[in-house]
Amino acid sequence: MGSLKPPCTTLLLTAVLALPLSAELPMRARSRPSPIPPRRAAFPIGKPIRIVAPLGLPPVPVPADNPPTAETVFLGRKLFFDKLFSRDNSISCASCHDPKFGFADPNPVSKGVGGLQGNRNAPTVLNAAYNEILFWDGRAATLEEQAAGPVGNPVELIHSLVGVERKLAADPVYVELFAKAWGPGPITWEMVAKSIASYERTLVSGNSPFDRYYYGGDKKAMSPSAIRGLEFFLNPSLKAANCVSCHRIDAKFSTFTEPRFHNTGVAFDPGTKQIRDMGRSLFTTLPRQVGAFRTMTLRNIALTAPYMHDGSMKTLEEVIDFYFDGGRPNPYISNDMPVPGLPHIPKEKQAQAKKDLVEFMKALTGDMPPDAVPPEYR
Repeated sequence: MGSLKPPCTTLLLTAVLALPLSAELPMRARSRPSPIPPRRAAFPIGKPIRIVAPLGLPPVPVPADNPPTAETVFLGRKLFFDKLFSRDNSISCASCHDPKFGFADPNPVSKGVGGLQGNRNAPTVLNAAYNEILFWDGRAATLEEQAAGPVGNPVELIHSLVGVERKLAADPVYVELFAKAWGPGPITWEMVAKSIASYERTLVSGNSPFDRYYYGGDKKAMSPSAIRGLEFFLNPSLKAANCVSCHRIDAKFSTFTEPRFHNTGVAFDPGTKQIRDMGRSLFTTLPRQVGAFRTMTLRNIALTAPYMHDGSMKTLEEVIDFYFDGGRPNPYISNDMPVPGLPHIPKEKQAQAKKDLVEFMKALTGDMPPDAVPPEYR
């Protein structure tokens, strides 16, 4: 789901498809263009449903133009697991966002049609409903907008939005499902994107041991080591660590993320002194965004290895060592990175602190949402 950069070919295709039909006709025919009525925005017609947030998470934000219904969520789930989105019917959304791995990709970088490799790891879509901005580089603002990214990517699904519409229109089962969810008429990409987004908004995962301990009052829900890890995570006197400044914990709920972008040094090559992936700076002129990436949630982190935008770290222990070292120094490194060596923590206590942090992050594994996957996938 969007581990790759947006292809320029997608923009070109969009521009070509936007041309009026008369652009291909002789001059005389163009003198009398036929008026084309504007396409009305798609709005679901089915049975409205309420997405209930589990313990530890805030209410699920829902856009006014796409309230979830039983029909759109069912349709979106079917689409998420269907391989028709790829040019050769070999890959689905679930191929890179695998429920068996916390709806993330167990490969360092995601693979597309024909085994082509991208340059980023596909992050989890669990709790993506809370993200204020999508993709590692933040190039999409909504789940609906994000859905189109992988389709036209030249090393991912290698398809087109129009091609997907045609495939769906040729399938009697989908024609019936779209009619139930959106009403009669042509199947449009807007309906596809909104259906997938509605399904993804149901993928909320909370009620973890941390939630039961911190919000539910169950003091036995976490192990003593995990509790020490939480105390380290929250300790305001340990300004050198700074964990909670980016992976936020609030009084009533916690998403363990934030809308900012940070350069941690992962994209910096010490040998060449170059940034290997420009990250957020491809889409903004804000300072210090070179090689910066979105802060990912820590929820279900134990399920979603490997880590970082390029999948370069295999274990949580490796990630914690990286942050204890202050990341990888470079001219654009974030001011929120920990102080190298964490001098506020005595050396003899650092090994235990690292183990406690790992146990705390394992305690962030929440319940899987009900009916998240079709029966045949289980």
